[in-house]
Amino acid sequence: MTEFNPKTEISLEGDKFLVNGTPTNEATTFRGVSMEGLMMNSRMANAVFDDDNEFTRHLWAYPDNEKWDADRNTNELIEMLPTYKSKGLSCIDVNLQGASPLGYYKSSPEGLSDLLARIRTKFPDATEPEIWAGLPGTRSQPWNSGAFTENGDLKPAFMKRVAKVIEAADEIGMIVCLGLFYFGQDERISDEKSVKTAVEKATNWVLAKGYTNVLLEINNECDVPLYEHEILCPDRVHELINLAKSISKDGARLLVSTSFTRRMVPTEKVIESSDFILLHGNGMHDPVEITNRVQETRNANSYKGQPIFFNEDDHFEFENESNNFVAALEQRAGWGFFDPGSGAGGTAAYGNYVDGYQNPPINWTINTPRKESFFWILSKLTDR
Repeated sequence: MTEFNPKTEISLEGDKFLVNGTPTNEATTFRGVSMEGLMMNSRMANAVFDDDNEFTRHLWAYPDNEKWDADRNTNELIEMLPTYKSKGLSCIDVNLQGASPLGYYKSSPEGLSDLLARIRTKFPDATEPEIWAGLPGTRSQPWNSGAFTENGDLKPAFMKRVAKVIEAADEIGMIVCLGLFYFGQDERISDEKSVKTAVEKATNWVLAKGYTNVLLEINNECDVPLYEHEILCPDRVHELINLAKSISKDGARLLVSTSFTRRMVPTEKVIESSDFILLHGNGMHDPVEITNRVQETRNANSYKGQPIFFNEDDHFEFENESNNFVAALEQRAGWGFFDPGSGAGGTAAYGNYVDGYQNPPINWTINTPRKESFFWILSKLTDR
């Protein structure tokens, strides 16, 4: 027996997403192209973020009390969901292993020097082996921000926050694209068996809860060459997609995919296995690259008409006639806003409780020109 009576159900019909049987953006067009069924989303990957590493936890402190508070972070996001929805947002992207709280983690000498200096303001005698304990080295992200134990079990405190986000989204008709793994954190899981356990437990948790507004993303950017487990890499990640799809409850299962960067078109096996296709636009500085990537994906031999959406892109220029957002829409692909503050474009940046939606402490309000610009164009395009 499920624990929850859902109000919002996500389903597919051809290349369209349906919410409670109705296509998203119903009867809406852009430059002659139907926007029905497209997934308008924003990357809020650190919506349930916490840090179990005592040496780095203080880096995310709120400026008003100089303390990090994971529940406050989640609660402040939830407060904004109705506003996002009112402006045309259909989906938020959340990850159980979070995302780099620096936007882009850099293990360069300069980046490490800055990080160590910040850590040693509180722990002056901290050594690198202590800070990166249990990790292969400084290439790994030192914070421990995941919802999984090393054996693939779920951490109750994390999942309590995940439940709050999913249920708040369900209440107002929004979708949560729930990612499981993130490079730089996957090495916190001990071995391949534990990775599979994590997939099984997370999938069963969603189904047992009775949530019907959840899409599952196995891992963020499977083609980034930083994953420690081969099964999370492009040649094998379809095995985990199929594993999640094989799990059902009362005849229902989750819709499952994984995401790719600009580095490559999704593999034939991933396209064949996926219920929908996830692309990222980071590094695609010319909107033509967005157009080409969607077309290349649709031209794959195994493509069978699934919906496509970008669930991460840190390009903006919304005032221009051509930009990555509108290029995606012109190809009937949904698009996802990714705002890492001053880290946009690939640099590391620490959160300041003002800029962006990724680097804690995060200000989830629409409080900067960049955020305002995105929600302005989103409202305009979705006839809000």
